[in-house]
Amino acid sequence: MADHGLRERKKRATRQLIADIASGLFIQRGFEEVTVAEIAEAAGVSKMTVFNYFPRKEDLFLDRHADRMADLVAAVRARPSGTSAAAALRHHQHELLAAGHPLSGAIQGASGFWWVLRSSPALMTRFHEQEREIAEALAEVLSEETGEPLRARTVAALLTTAISTIFANAVSRLVAGDEEAEVRRDQVMVIDQAFDLVEHGVGDYPG
Repeated sequence: MADHGLRERKKRATRQLIADIASGLFIQRGFEEVTVAEIAEAAGVSKMTVFNYFPRKEDLFLDRHADRMADLVAAVRARPSGTSAAAALRHHQHELLAAGHPLSGAIQGASGFWWVLRSSPALMTRFHEQEREIAEALAEVLSEETGEPLRARTVAALLTTAISTIFANAVSRLVAGDEEAEVRRDQVMVIDQAFDLVEHGVGDYPG
């Protein structure tokens, strides 16, 4: 059992090393300009090892997707009785922000991430695919719970859009040159506004 745990830790460490080196190269030179062979050489592993951990080149850069999706699903599944999915995910987003987590978007390094992402059509395509995968995963959880697949899909899409908009707002402001501390402070209100819309609907906006 101990050997298994050690192997898993080594695998996670190797995966993180490869992703970190790849991200550094992508930010330095651009996604399209860096080859998987170069990443493998810089990480001291074979090209096949890179593909074993990351079947697609895009996933080398968007490497947090699986963890992100698992955390969002867990936030909904494990929410206290009587708590809505929107309330659970609102709380989750506030926790990311308070912890200075990269997925909050409100950290200085996010501007480099955004530059690489926006400059690559392949990355943008994969990014949007990942957003759809998150919406589908949340819809599955909600549909299992309620037995209302159409309503579940609609609510899941709205929740995913809220989360994506919160992230994009923070990163866009950092790219525009706003101070990180100011962005982090304002994001508290941004999170609440986004989830207020999901919980209460758009009403007669802009009326």
